[in-house]
Amino acid sequence: MRVIITGASGVLGSAVYAAFRSAGHTALGLARSRSTDELKKLDLLDASATETLFSDFKPDWVIHCAAERRPDVAERDPEATRKINVSVPDSLAKLSKSLKFKLVYISTDYVFDGTSPPYTPSAATNPVNLYGQTKRDGELAVLGVPGAKSIVLRVPVLYGPAPKNSDSAVNILLDVVADQSGKTYKMDHYATRYPTNVLDIADFLVRLSGLPGSRVIPPIVHYSAEEPFTKYEMCLVFARILGVPHGHIIADSEPPKDGTLRPQNTQLYVHETEDLMEGFGGLGWNPFEEWWTGYLNKKQ
Repeated sequence: MRVIITGASGVLGSAVYAAFRSAGHTALGLARSRSTDELKKLDLLDASATETLFSDFKPDWVIHCAAERRPDVAERDPEATRKINVSVPDSLAKLSKSLKFKLVYISTDYVFDGTSPPYTPSAATNPVNLYGQTKRDGELAVLGVPGAKSIVLRVPVLYGPAPKNSDSAVNILLDVVADQSGKTYKMDHYATRYPTNVLDIADFLVRLSGLPGSRVIPPIVHYSAEEPFTKYEMCLVFARILGVPHGHIIADSEPPKDGTLRPQNTQLYVHETEDLMEGFGGLGWNPFEEWWTGYLNKKQ
């Protein structure tokens, strides 16, 4: 297959790009600010340049990973966030219709308000912050283009190999745990998350794109690991693996009183995805502590 991956310099996009290449597909990775010799530079807001590139490449699938994924940044620049999270997916869905490729729009569990988990793909959305609103609006945009072959893939908070720990809301906790300078950190022990490995999502997307035509992929698909953690609990795991004290990390079990509002528990219901992938590897995800133990031991 011929596959385009947008946001291919990001934590998820780079894993997806590598997975499709490893599986023997012809993959084109796109990046805007962190292009390399391997990744092609493209500003997705340039509709004309995007259409020309897509028309020339003739993709069978497009995995749209590019997004403003940081809720705090989204709040500070709503207009730019709406452009990348809503306008670009809308344009790609229209290209999907005209060029006849299948579009996978990567969305988020933050389209839900976190008050009544687990959430099925058909559950009503009710985002509590601007980031979630723009991702929900992006979903509506791609699914609202008649004749487009669009799939919304919702995923939770992500982790995995990354150039910098600050590239992931999970990876960055390693820096907090490793900081033995005497500084203390209040760490969220209120909101439950389901951290999911980008390598698992990448493998899932390769398998999803290879399903036989007899398997009908629904318009909205959920993918998530199923182990619950608060950020504080993730820190305890990292301290155990690294063999360092964690007394400088203070559990904060109270609902946040300031900053960007985040939902408390947006667990994604994944049994429909398990049924879809039966006989094709199932859901397939790495246990959190087991993966991190292997990964960090290799890096030492």
